[in-house]
Formats: sequence, C-alpha cells, structure tokens
Amino acid sequence: MTTITLSPHLRSHAPLLLPHHRHPPMSLLRHLTLPRRHHHRCRLLSIAAAAVKQDTTVWTPAPLSSVRPAADYLFHVTIDVSDTPDVAASHTHAGQYLQLRLPDAENAKPSFLAVASPPSFSAARGEFEFLVKSVAGSTAELLCGLRRGDVVEVTQVMGRGFDVERISPPEEYSTVLIFATGSGISPIRSLIESGFSANKRPDVRLYYGARNLQRMAYQDRFKEWESSGVKIVPVLSQPDDNWTGERGYVQAAFARAKEILSPQATGAVLCGQKQMSEEVVSLLVAEGVSSEKILKNF
Repeated sequence: MTTITLSPHLRSHAPLLLPHHRHPPMSLLRHLTLPRRHHHRCRLLSIAAAAVKQDTTVWTPAPLSSVRPAADYLFHVTIDVSDTPDVAASHTHAGQYLQLRLPDAENAKPSFLAVASPPSFSAARGEFEFLVKSVAGSTAELLCGLRRGDVVEVTQVMGRGFDVERISPPEEYSTVLIFATGSGISPIRSLIESGFSANKRPDVRLYYGARNLQRMAYQDRFKEWESSGVKIVPVLSQPDDNWTGERGYVQAAFARAKEILSPQATGAVLCGQKQMSEEVVSLLVAEGVSSEKILKNF
C-alpha cells in the first residue's frame, strides 16, 4: 500500500481525505490552495475598488474672490462658485465641509475645509467663505498665499453638519453650550449666523479658545453674535499681562463655570482640538448631559 506523506498545510486538512483515495484528489488540492489565491484576488479587488472610489471625486474649478489675513496664521478665503449652481446649492447645513486642491500642486494632498459662511450666504451670493489656518508644507499654506482670480478646484459640500434638530425646540433645550478652538470657530460661525433660535434660549454660551488675542479670529463679529443671543467667553492659553478674562484651556474654563441648571434641557456643539472635545464631552456627560445632545460636524 502506498504511503502518502502530507505537507504541513495538507495535514491540517487531513480529515477531508477519504480512505479509498491513494492520492489527494485534484479537486481537493484546488480546494486547499484556494484560500491563498482567494485572499490575493480579494486584495486586488479591494485596491481596484479604492481606486475607482477615488476616481469618482468630481472636482470643479472655481476662482478666488479674496484672500486676506484674519489673525496670526489664519486667513479669510472666499471662493466664487456662482458659475456652478449645483456646487453652491450643495451647502445646506452649518458645519458642512468640502475638499479643495490646487491644480498646479500635484503632490499636495487636498485639504478638508469647513464652510464658515451660512448656507443662505452661499445661496444669495454664490460664494463660500472659509477660515483657513496656514500650516507649513500643506495645501492650506499654498492656498493662503494665492490672490484674487487664482483658480482652485473644489468638490461639492459634504457631511451632515450640525444636526440642530437634536437640540430643538428651544423651549425644551434652554441651554446650549458651544466650544471651539483655533480655526474650529469656522463652522461655529456658520451655525451662529444660520440661526438656531439662540435668542429664544436663556443660556447660550460660546467658549472660544486661542493662544492670544492676535490668534483669535472673528472678534469683529462678537457684538453681532451677542446681539443674536450668544454670550462670548474668550479663553486665552498664553495671554499678555493686560488680559483680565478667562485663562488656560477651554475645557478648564468650562470646568470652573459649569452652571448647568438642567442637564436634560442642555445641548452642546463642539469643534476644535481632539483633546478639548474629549475632555468637554466627559465633563458634560458627568454633569448628566445626554451624549445624543452633543453635536459635532465630523
């Protein structure tokens, strides 16, 4: 009787061999070798699918209306999309964002930028406004160095934005706490200027953190925001000696104040540094605020 010596790979499948087979059947060998070929084929299909997905991104050329300083390392950037109504109409909720790339910068990765202007502005003017932080070596840095008339490429606006329906109606959610750091104030501006019935809520606070006043954008809008019902609480981590307001980080300033009268009637909106967001969420949940009422745009 012929003795069959199995390789280690085949030994693991030995129970599949029937006693009357002198040699492993070809069908069995095909079965045993399938996993490696199948895995390789699946990997190729995954790579191909990823490439197809990447290729489906639609880029639309759009000229810059303006690029001007907003604060240290921050720039106001306005893009004209009036010739592409479908792109302008894709902005429907505060907190949404788009991708932007530069046609002449092939090796630069596209930037994700949150739209700072409210959707009504996009509809009326055919423009998107952004607050862009100039980060060395990035597409954002190149963008901040461009001028009016230069052409960039953008996608349609995407993302769900801030789902303010989760903290509505205002009669049931009388307190809304908003937290932003650095350029994270960009989509918060869109939220405030879109309107979320702040003037019908007795307690709406914006904790806005920056290193110092020179790095804090939108100070010229604070009075307008406060007149709409939003109390501004600037928080500076490295202020000068003349600063008399809140010092340190946003989460620490909130931890000192809190003042949540009814957790069940409280909602929150966050945008900014990851550590800030995580610590603020922990503080809010510890105070009894439902995580379902804490809104983010990503």
